[in-house]
Amino acid sequence: MTDFTTRPEIRGTFGVATSTHWLASTVAFGILEKGGNAFDAAVAAGFVLQIVEPHLNGPAGDLPIIYHNAEKSETKVICAQGVAPAAATIEHYKAQGLTLIPGSGLLATVVPGAFDGWLLLLRDHGTMSLREVLQPAVDYARDGHPMLPRVANTIASLSDYFAKEWPTSADVWTPNGVAPKAHELFKNPDLAATYQRLIDDSEAAGGARDAQIDAARKAWSEGFIADAIVDYLETAEVHDVSETKNRGVLSRDDMANWSATYEDTLSYDYEGWTVHKTAPWSQGPVLLQTLAILKHFDLSSMDPMGEEFVHTVIEAMKLAYADREAYYGDPDHNDIPMDTLLSDAYNAERAALISDKASLEQRPGRVPGFEHLADAYIKRAAQDFGVKDAAPQEPTMAHLTEKRGDTVHLDIIDRWGNLVSATPSGGWLQSNPIVPGLGFPLNSRAQMYWLEDGLPTSLAPGRRPRTTLTPSLAEKDGARIAFGTPGGDQQDQWQLIWFLRMVHHGLDMQEGMDAPLFHSMHFQGSFFPREAKPGEMMIEPNVTEGTIEGLRARGHVVTVAAPWTVGRLTAALRNADGTLQAAATPRLMQAYAVGR
Repeated sequence: MTDFTTRPEIRGTFGVATSTHWLASTVAFGILEKGGNAFDAAVAAGFVLQIVEPHLNGPAGDLPIIYHNAEKSETKVICAQGVAPAAATIEHYKAQGLTLIPGSGLLATVVPGAFDGWLLLLRDHGTMSLREVLQPAVDYARDGHPMLPRVANTIASLSDYFAKEWPTSADVWTPNGVAPKAHELFKNPDLAATYQRLIDDSEAAGGARDAQIDAARKAWSEGFIADAIVDYLETAEVHDVSETKNRGVLSRDDMANWSATYEDTLSYDYEGWTVHKTAPWSQGPVLLQTLAILKHFDLSSMDPMGEEFVHTVIEAMKLAYADREAYYGDPDHNDIPMDTLLSDAYNAERAALISDKASLEQRPGRVPGFEHLADAYIKRAAQDFGVKDAAPQEPTMAHLTEKRGDTVHLDIIDRWGNLVSATPSGGWLQSNPIVPGLGFPLNSRAQMYWLEDGLPTSLAPGRRPRTTLTPSLAEKDGARIAFGTPGGDQQDQWQLIWFLRMVHHGLDMQEGMDAPLFHSMHFQGSFFPREAKPGEMMIEPNVTEGTIEGLRARGHVVTVAAPWTVGRLTAALRNADGTLQAAATPRLMQAYAVGR
């Protein structure tokens, strides 16, 4: 360990904002400076992230938020994860000759959720007008923002495909047939016009602030935005990763009948911390399960960069993720045995399965009455779905192809003690063609359902997909911390490792961000083509060669990543005395924490 960190750990008392892009972080802090609270700032940052990281999220994507409202003394979840359309049945998809839902295109679309989730947060907890929080995004879309190299590379790699198959996307992402260059100003005038019309129309409708926000929500779900989406879908046939053209099933009623909702968090107590996550419609509880397993090991005595620590955490994650694949799903539509999955007795049995060697088996637990789901997962993980030479659609990092989508994250705390942790995703530029005139594409979250009856994750109308999006909030003795990361199946792995090193080894926030990360690919992936890679893991090289060779000797199939390429963590902390801290990963050279 050394005192050096790649960036200073931000400290102050007024407010902190951290996100996966420096522009979103500074916009959020600017809102705080203007007198807005953390909720206003989160909404402004969320919309800016759609503009500056369009390969990672969009307005028609998905959004889970965990927040703490200091005035109300409540910690809750906003679920802005859209559901499967009414016509999205297993029978319909199988009639298209599919065994997996494609990772792109219209059949992969669920009801768009992110926009309504942000506005619900703004209406009920914010203080500012829609114009005030949306204006920075409008300005960046209309006047331009510096194009990230990764966005430029992503567009360049897809420009021929857009020109041939998705011409509306070509019009937006390659204006005049030219792919944008890194760092040059890039504009999306259609999206700017869409948001400007939302602002203007909601103000023209009159009424108080809340009424204007609701008017914008209605314009999205039933007004001109819904009209544009439904009109497009009436004739659109879109080429996707199934190598065929398919039509969508999203309808006007699907959009009109859905809205974001509030939920209680799911929590678990660990080493004095109460950790809050989303319900099992996301993978969030897998972090809690892993903590419940690791409670049975003396992690504090282990070297946090050493072979024993990495092995123990990897093996615990394998067990928890096996349960994710067997048992998680939308609890509004399924009986999910979460009480058992988080119980001490159950996880003591799970912990006893961990030996000094890497397991190459898929080992979901045997929950009484649910054994058939465990058996189904073991069979599914071994199945060959016949996907040949298709680029996986899994959210990813720099060591993997830039044609995949990914996710963004933000954490914000204000001077009053409000916290927001949010992980927006979906609706990225790789997911679907641009909806004509709107400047954004639809999402591809439906790829996470199975076309198999009887599972918590079976495709069914009105059911939420079991998403990977998973923000975190934890509290202990008056302190509260918001944290998270993009990364698909890796999100709760990277967050867990960072949290464990803070709790057991005293790593400061930025020190933990800089520390080498690792993750397992052993379990079945959430994204097309749904691969399982028994025993495989990835790790950054600065854990030392001894750690890597020790893991291989234990039977792990180790891929050593390029340096500084695993994880995109951010975090913000409010200490019990009211002082604030924030940190952001140096990886990809995008994330930034600001504050005072």
